[in-house]
Amino acid sequence: MKDKSKLRAQEGLTRRSFMQSSAGAVIAASCMNTLGFSTSAFEAHANAVASAKVYVCPPCGLPCDKLTFDKPGTCPNCNMTLVPLDGEGGPPKVAILVFNGAELIDFAGPWEVFGTAGFLVHTVAENPEPLIVVFGQKMIPDYTFDNAPKADILLVPGGGGVPFSKNDKLIGWIQTKAKEVNYVMSVCTGAFLLGQAGLLSGQKATCTSGMIEDLAGFPNTTPVYGARYVDNGKIITTGGLSSGIDGAIHLVSKMLGRGEAQRVALGMEYRWDPDAKWARSSMADKYLPAKLKGAEAKIISYEGDTDRWETKFLVSQPRSSVEIVALLRERIAAHTAVGGMYKPLSHMRGAPVLSAASANGSKIRWKFTDDQGRGWSGVGGVEPAPDDKIKFIATLKIARQS
Repeated sequence: MKDKSKLRAQEGLTRRSFMQSSAGAVIAASCMNTLGFSTSAFEAHANAVASAKVYVCPPCGLPCDKLTFDKPGTCPNCNMTLVPLDGEGGPPKVAILVFNGAELIDFAGPWEVFGTAGFLVHTVAENPEPLIVVFGQKMIPDYTFDNAPKADILLVPGGGGVPFSKNDKLIGWIQTKAKEVNYVMSVCTGAFLLGQAGLLSGQKATCTSGMIEDLAGFPNTTPVYGARYVDNGKIITTGGLSSGIDGAIHLVSKMLGRGEAQRVALGMEYRWDPDAKWARSSMADKYLPAKLKGAEAKIISYEGDTDRWETKFLVSQPRSSVEIVALLRERIAAHTAVGGMYKPLSHMRGAPVLSAASANGSKIRWKFTDDQGRGWSGVGGVEPAPDDKIKFIATLKIARQS
């Protein structure tokens, strides 16, 4: 078996090319028939080859990941127990949809999780040409929509133009693939592809912060805030970017048990908390303006949690505290915590209510009620920058009332 492994490695025989090699047998058989030879023996041999089991070592990150074997045993390179490439008893198989502009961490993060868990992962694109994903990363898909093998899990990442995709072939492939697999998981704006495929009807769903509101545009779909992932059973949606790692570990936990999921997380040096409530969409900064329109200012501090937040700006223009306070009052009065890109939704009940200006004009105070009926209070102030007397530090703070 070892000699065969070496020979296959020398010939550059990958799992994909091995799976495709039966096409050569069909062509050869047709040639023999044309030349007048009996093909019965050849066909019998070809059928035997097609029905023979192919074994691989579970993904270990070494070159032996690309070797194939014709009988069970252990990998001669990494000593892992060989498993069937296809059929009962083999490791779960994950199909990752990829396309130009796909968000890198959306599929790379879950890929790391599934690979660490021993799942077999392959990528699928509409065409076989190289792709350019976010930040200019280039990649070549393993399969196309026309020849992708069966899978147990379909992973759909997000990307910049995903919510507005009009690619009927891509949507049709998702619909077809979703019927075949046991689980469908989206990351970030990949949820919009699931929505266009009709997979979010009657589902609760989440996606990246700032666009969760837009999920309500799909029929009978309930947007969920404050969750890194939402599990509906077969359909799992996750928040943006790194949330896909948590969703993938959760799926490993569903399939292999919590202990295995914990092992995977530790192997990745990832702090996984299955009960964590942290989610970008639930942070309190949504109730504060992210920039000071009309000023020359940069954020120098930006921190908080779900119940409080503090933002500090270093302001170069205007050059007086009175003018800056007036600008802060203007920005606070206009900010209503609107989320969503094409179906905007305010997360406040009415506009903020500001108190009268302070006697020295350096402080502002305001109150508002969020969309869940909870009361909040805010305070803002301006003071000279300690290291540059011609600049100012503007501070905005909010806290939820108990």
